[in-house]
Amino acid sequence: MTFPQILKMSGLVSCLLALSACGGGSTSTATDTPDTSTTGTSTTGTSTAAVLCGYAKSEFNTSASVNATSTATWSCSGGKRSLTANGLPDHAVGTFPNPNNPNTIAAQRVSVSATLTPTPTSTATPRTGPFSLAGYVLNGVPIDPATAGTCDNSGARCDLASRSGSWDIEALGQSHFNFGTDTNNAHVQPGGVYHYHGVPEGFVSQLQKGTAMTLIGWAADGFPIYARYGYTVATDASSAIKVMTGSYRTKASPDASRPATSLYAMGTFKQDYEYVAGSGDLDECNGRTGVTPEFPQGIYHYYATDSYPFLQRCVKGKL
Repeated sequence: MTFPQILKMSGLVSCLLALSACGGGSTSTATDTPDTSTTGTSTTGTSTAAVLCGYAKSEFNTSASVNATSTATWSCSGGKRSLTANGLPDHAVGTFPNPNNPNTIAAQRVSVSATLTPTPTSTATPRTGPFSLAGYVLNGVPIDPATAGTCDNSGARCDLASRSGSWDIEALGQSHFNFGTDTNNAHVQPGGVYHYHGVPEGFVSQLQKGTAMTLIGWAADGFPIYARYGYTVATDASSAIKVMTGSYRTKASPDASRPATSLYAMGTFKQDYEYVAGSGDLDECNGRTGVTPEFPQGIYHYYATDSYPFLQRCVKGKL
C-alpha cells in the first residue's frame, strides 16, 4: 500500500468550515519513547534507512476534542518505510465540532508506505487533496494544504466545501474566508480526519528543538520534511540557521475573470500565486537539496514554511 491509499473508519471527503478560535492547552503523557537517532549517512537518491525507522509513539491526548490515545509507528523493511497510525494528533488542538465546523476528530486506520531509496526526478508531480496526500507528519497526521473551497467568477457565490467554482480558496494567508484552522494550522474533514494546512506548531513545539532544523515527517516520495528552519548555505551545516521562505509571490495583477480584488484581496485564491525561481529559498515543491542533521552528506528535502505554499503541494521524487 502506498501513501495515497489510506483506510479509514469514515470516508475521506473535502474540507468543511472549522473553528475560528483555538482551544487545547491540555497535557499529554507519553507511553512509548520514539527512536530519535540522527546517525543517517544517506545521500540524494540513496537509502534513508538509517533515520527514524524505529519511531513509535503512543500518548493519551487530553484535549477535549480528542480525549483518546494517539498512536503512530514507523518501521523499515523490504525497501519501504511504513506507517501504521490512528491519525489522532498527539498535541493540544482546537475545539471540534463547533458552529463553523460540525466535524468531530475521529480515529482513522492509517497504513501507508514509501520507498527507502527516494529518487529525484526532473519534474514536479502535484499532490493535493485527501486522496493524493503529499505526506505525513511523524505523529501519523496527514498534510493536506489545499481546500475544497471555491468562488465563481463574480465572487458572489462562494462555497467552502464544494468545488463548484473556478477560483480555489486558500485556507491560510487570507482573511476573507474562515476555515477555522486552530493554532496548529489544522482542522477536521467530515470523515473525522484531522489534518495540517501549514506548520504543525504543536508537534514542532513538543520536539523542543528550538531554532534548529527539525525533521517532522516523510513525503510520499520518501524524502524527509523539515519545519521552518534550514541552513543559510544549503551545502554548509556550519552556516547560520535561518527561516526558510517559499519562492512564490502574489501576481502583480489578477488573472482574467477573477473575482474583483475589491472583494477579495490578492492572495485569497491559489491562482493568485506564481512561482518565481530564486525569489525565496525553495523550489516549486517547497524543497531543496542540501545537508541536514540526519543527512550530513546531503539529500533533497521539503519544508513546512510560514509563507506560501506553507506545505508542499507537489513532490520531486519518483512515485
